Amino acid sequence: MAPHLRIRQQRLFRELRHQSIERLLITSPFNVTYLTGFTGEDSFLYVEGETLTVWSDARYEEQIGEECPDLALEIRKPTELLVDAIPRWLGKKKVHALHVETGMTSYAQWERLSQQMGAQSLTPCNGIVERLRECKDDVELAAIERAIQIAERAFLAMRSMLADDWTEKKVADTLETNIRQLGGTTSAFKSIVGVGPRAALPHGRPSSKTISEDPFVLVDWGAKEDLYLSDITRVILTGKPSSKLQKVYQTVLHAQMAAIHAIRPGVLMSEIDAIARGVIEQAGFGKRFTHSLGHGFGLQIHETVRLARGQDRPLEPNMVVTVEPGIYLPGVLGVRIEDDILVTKDGHRVLSHLPKEWDEIA
Repeated sequence: MAPHLRIRQQRLFRELRHQSIERLLITSPFNVTYLTGFTGEDSFLYVEGETLTVWSDARYEEQIGEECPDLALEIRKPTELLVDAIPRWLGKKKVHALHVETGMTSYAQWERLSQQMGAQSLTPCNGIVERLRECKDDVELAAIERAIQIAERAFLAMRSMLADDWTEKKVADTLETNIRQLGGTTSAFKSIVGVGPRAALPHGRPSSKTISEDPFVLVDWGAKEDLYLSDITRVILTGKPSSKLQKVYQTVLHAQMAAIHAIRPGVLMSEIDAIARGVIEQAGFGKRFTHSLGHGFGLQIHETVRLARGQDRPLEPNMVVTVEPGIYLPGVLGVRIEDDILVTKDGHRVLSHLPKEWDEIA
């Protein structure tokens, strides 16, 4: 077994002992991957003491044997569901009490487990493995940095080809193609591309609007490489910008830089959000910053770390977060600038490096 997987499992065992949890059923495929290295789908992980058993179906039997040779494996029958097979197996083992992850367990699955084992036998729990995933190990950090590098190279290649007759959709499609050609698995998420007023849609989907219709375009994209993701946003100037756009852009950049500067272990996540929000409010755009400042990412694009109001938890070393303030003026313009930041032992390190100063993009 790879050393990093053994370390992750030992951390889980310690946490389960701390919480007096004897048996846990892990249903999130991301958590299964994190703990075992299995990269397939349709699998659960049963934890009892320091024994792990992967549950899946025959489609993945060979793959699990290759990726997780040291783990016990149980294969459900083709005619049954995992939520039927596992209670039957536990019944044979005379197990009558089980903690179950609820974050990605559907209501239908929970009902099925309850019918098979009895509702009083199940205890819901959530966030145990997700909290372990908040601080990245060296293997994860290396994969994230590769994903960032691929995303940046894909963007620069797209930028060098960008033409007036390109649509938002062609920008997104070109990024996807570039990511794959540069060695990435795929995009980290559906790219967000907004020309002019459509940039005021924080999660706007690419349309047939062309680059030539307005003097700027907002692009939010990322790459997936070896299971891990990246997440970056830049504004590209394609014509003569208005003074309004320049003011908004420089406000957002100031807010982002102030927030990044404050990142270090021990600082509350909500404080980082408040720093950026304060800059934007002081400039008169407070009501137009309509989302939280940032989020953790890794195997998933949105993980449990959040730079947001009410998140009164301290940052810890090896957390990786986005810092992405934005100002959105409906029907006029939108600006968001996003970078990926690693919390280090004594401060932070900016992992993404594309130009963003006004004189660099103008």
